[in-house]
Amino acid sequence: MDPLPPPLSVPPLLTSTGLSLSGLLPPASLIESLLYVSTELAAFNPFPFLQTRNTATAIQRTRLISSLVEDLHDSLSGGGGGLGRPLPPSSILCLTELCSVVRRTKALLESLATGSALWTLLNTEVFAKRFLCCARELAAALDILPLSLLPISADVREQVELLHRQTKRADLFVDGRESRLRDELFCIMALDRRERGFLDFNKVDDVMRRIGLKTAAAYQEEMKRLESEIPKQAGTGGLIAVSNINSLIALVSYAKSIIFHCSRGDSSTLKPPRRHPLPTESASVALSRSSSWSVATSPRLSNSTVLNIPDEFRCPITLDLMKEPVIVATGHTYDRSSISRWLNSGHQNCPKSGQKLIHMALIPNYSLKSLIEQWCKENNVPSTLWQRPAAAEAAVTADHISETRAAIEAVRMTAEFLVGKLAMGSPDTQRQAAYELRLLAKTCMDNRRIIAEAGAIPFLITLLGSRDPLLQENAVTALLNVSIFDNNKSLIMAAGGLDPILKVLREGAMMEARENAAATIFSLSILDEYKAAIGERADAMLGLVSLLQEGTVSGKRDAATALFNLAVYDPNKTTVVAAGAVPVLVKLLMDEQAGITDEALSLISLLCGCEDGMREIGKRREMVPVLVDLLRLGSPKGKEHSISVLLGLCKDGGGDMGRRLLMNARSVPSLQSLAATGSTRARRKAEALLRLLNRCCSYSCSDPV
Repeated sequence: MDPLPPPLSVPPLLTSTGLSLSGLLPPASLIESLLYVSTELAAFNPFPFLQTRNTATAIQRTRLISSLVEDLHDSLSGGGGGLGRPLPPSSILCLTELCSVVRRTKALLESLATGSALWTLLNTEVFAKRFLCCARELAAALDILPLSLLPISADVREQVELLHRQTKRADLFVDGRESRLRDELFCIMALDRRERGFLDFNKVDDVMRRIGLKTAAAYQEEMKRLESEIPKQAGTGGLIAVSNINSLIALVSYAKSIIFHCSRGDSSTLKPPRRHPLPTESASVALSRSSSWSVATSPRLSNSTVLNIPDEFRCPITLDLMKEPVIVATGHTYDRSSISRWLNSGHQNCPKSGQKLIHMALIPNYSLKSLIEQWCKENNVPSTLWQRPAAAEAAVTADHISETRAAIEAVRMTAEFLVGKLAMGSPDTQRQAAYELRLLAKTCMDNRRIIAEAGAIPFLITLLGSRDPLLQENAVTALLNVSIFDNNKSLIMAAGGLDPILKVLREGAMMEARENAAATIFSLSILDEYKAAIGERADAMLGLVSLLQEGTVSGKRDAATALFNLAVYDPNKTTVVAAGAVPVLVKLLMDEQAGITDEALSLISLLCGCEDGMREIGKRREMVPVLVDLLRLGSPKGKEHSISVLLGLCKDGGGDMGRRLLMNARSVPSLQSLAATGSTRARRKAEALLRLLNRCCSYSCSDPV
C-alpha cells in the first residue's frame, strides 16, 4: 500500500481561551484544524490492491470538503492572521461535526495503510461497511450545514450540494474481485478442513502477489502486522479471530520459507513445488531460521542431519516442534503439554507476553497443526516426533479420569461430614463447619453442586437467623458461593431463603454479612424469573439503597451491581427510584472517595429508561456539571454512561436543559473531544447531543444579516 504523507505540525483544535459568547468554540482553530486534516487526507492516493474504489471515493469526497474549507477560510480572512468576519452561530457545530467525520475517515485510511493486507482481505465487507458509515456520517453533517449563510463562491456551493446528494445516495460497495480473492484465501487456509491436502504454492504466491506481497521483505512485514493485530482481537470474544490470525502468520511464514528459499536477502521468487512433497535433499536447506534440531529420519537421511524448523512451528516454552498447538487468551500459541504444565504450576500469565490470562481455555490451532504435519511429511520427519502416541494419550486420559473421580468422591464425603456438623453440632462446631463449607464452595462448580446435593442449603438458611455474628457471616457467604451454580439458585429460593437473606441485608450484625447478602441477591437475580420476585419486595430495594449509603467501597459496589441487575427488568426501575436510589447515586458521583463512579453512572443511565427515573434525575441541578466533568475525567465506560444520561436529559427537558448544558463552559469542548476520539458508542451519542445543542443554539441566536 502507498506510504502515508509526511507528518505535519497539527494546529490546535481546542484553545485555552474557552468558549465564545454563543457557548461554542472560537471558529479560528476550528477552521484551521478542518483545513489541515482535510488537506492532509486529500493528499492520499487510492490504494492499488485492496478497497481501491472505496478509498478513491473517500479521498475524492474529502478533496471537495477541502475546497469548501479553503474557500471559507479565504472569504472569512480579514487579510491577517485571524478570521475577519464571524461565522454564523448555527454553522459552528456543523463544521465541528464535519471535522470529526474527516478525522475518522483519515483514521480508517491510516489503519488500512499500516494494517495487515491479509487481515483486510479477510474482513473486506467489514471495511466496506466502515466506509459506508463514514459516507452516511458525512451526509448527516451536510444535512445541517447552512450553506446559504456561508460566504463561499457559487462554484464551491454547487460542488458541496452535489457531494451532499451523492453521499445521501451512497450504498455499500464490496469489490467482487476482493470477494473472490478472499474465498481463495479461505480455501488455502482450509478453515473448514474438509480436505487436508498439500498446499498449492502456485496459488499461494498468486494470492499474495494480488494483494501486494511480492518480496521476502513484504512477507516479513506482513507477519509483523498480523502479530500487531492479535492484541486487538484477543479475549473471550475474539478466539476465532485470533485463531485465524495465527493461521495466517503460520501460512505466511511457511510460504516465505518455500517461495524465497535462495537466501535471506534474496527477494527473487523461485519456482515453488507443485502439490507434492519436497525432495529429500531439501531437508538440509536452511528455512530462514536461526536455530536447528537434530532428528533421526528415514534411511535416506543420516542421524546427523540437521533440520531447520520454522520458528512458528516451535513451542515458545521448550523451543521443540509442537505436537498439539493450542491458543491461549492472549492469542499466542504453545504446545498443549508445555502450557498445561505452566498453568498447573500456578502461573496465570502468558509466558511470552507476561499478560495476565483472562481465561484458562486452550483452543486447538488446527490450521497450524495441519501446516506442521505437512512440513514434517515433506521433510521425512518421523511421525513419532510430531504425533502423540495413542497409548500415551489414552493413559493420560485414563489417569485424569481416575484422579477426577477420586477428587469428587473426597469432596462428597467432606460435604456430607460438614452438613452433619451443621445439623447437630454446637454453635462453635456449626461456625467452623459453615466456614469450611464457605471455603469448599469457593473453588469450583462441582464442589457447589456436591454441597447442595449433600443437603447443606436448608441448614445454611436456618443459620442466617443466628445471633452469632461470625456464624451468620459464614452462613451467608457459603450461600453466596453455592448460589453461583445456577441449579442451586432454584434450591435456595424453593427453601424459602429470600426472606432470611433480606433480613441479613437490612439487619446483619456485621457489615461483611450485609455486603455478602447483597452479593447473594445479585447472584439470585441473574435468573430472569427471580428478578421479578425480588423486585416485588420493597424491603429488598430499601436494603440495597441503605447499603449503598453505609457500606464499604466493595459493599457499595455489590449493592449498585445488584440494583443494576434488578433494574434490567423494566418494572423494577420504578421500585428502585421509589426506594430513594437517585439522590444516593448523585451523592456518590460527587464523592471522589466513594470509588464506585462507573457503577453509579451505569445505574443512573439505566434508570433514565423510566419516566419516574428521568423526572427524579432531572430535578438534580448538580447533575449537569458533575456529568460534564465526568465527560473529561471519567473512564471510557463512564464517559459513555455520562453522555447517555445527558442525551436523555436534553431530549426529556427540551430547550431549558440544552441551555443549562450550553452554559457550562466545558460541555461543548468535552463533547467535541468525545465525538472525535471516543468509542463508537460515545461518538454516536456525542454527535447526537451536539446536533441537539446546535438546534437549541439556532433557536436562541438570531441569524446575521
